[in-house]
Amino acid sequence: MTRILISRPRAQADDFADKLRSAGFEPILFPVIEICPIENNTELENAIRNIEKYAWVAFTSVNAVNVVFNVIASEAKQSPRVLGRLLRTEERRPRNDSATKVAAIGPKTADALRKHGLEPDFIPDEYIGEALMSGLGNVQGKWFLLPRAEIARAELPEAISKAGGIAHEIIVYRTLPASIDMDGLTALKSGVDVITFTSASTVENFFAICTQNGLDPLSLPNNPLVACIGPITEQAAREAGFQNLIVAKEYTTDGLLETITRLEKS
Repeated sequence: MTRILISRPRAQADDFADKLRSAGFEPILFPVIEICPIENNTELENAIRNIEKYAWVAFTSVNAVNVVFNVIASEAKQSPRVLGRLLRTEERRPRNDSATKVAAIGPKTADALRKHGLEPDFIPDEYIGEALMSGLGNVQGKWFLLPRAEIARAELPEAISKAGGIAHEIIVYRTLPASIDMDGLTALKSGVDVITFTSASTVENFFAICTQNGLDPLSLPNNPLVACIGPITEQAAREAGFQNLIVAKEYTTDGLLETITRLEKS
């Protein structure tokens, strides 16, 4: 049975693992990062209280959605109008050009928004941050709220600023190295068939954990294939020195599964 290592955070790995099992693969959980929300984030709290000032809120990850809505839930307890303004349900008013709109980088982020009752106004065809620009319209003089990771890429805010908009970036979570999963490390030392990376940070921390535990990440047992969720992750993997790479056509875990399955059948 093909053994596929999952390097994403444990809290996000179960669904992917279940789908791999259903497809006949053996998932190996080996989280290399964990997501840590910024506590007492007054900048985010203030932005949510004044959500009307923003033309758009652009979410570039499921993690950002979850952190922001946890803060929204807390704010809504103090002022229910906060949630109503963002969800556009206040007084059952229809959407209009002046209402704050919401963009999602891809289908998984969009699904995370829907779980909170918010239908995104725009999802780009290519699931990378800079592709969001195509749906934001005329950005001149407008404010854009970008809740992001501490190590987020600069392409989207730079594009907004270059076009005359005001990109308000707020760090809402950090990506930190995870504690080592010993079962996963044992499996890695005995040999896996595929290693999946879902972000540049998973590449970086996987490399570090291997090195710290006496493994050469570029010369692992069984010479595993490296499967990347998209071009940004692929670039990070290539820069780290990985060569035996494949990239999902759709930049999601479902896309990864489809790409791996197609390769197995070829």
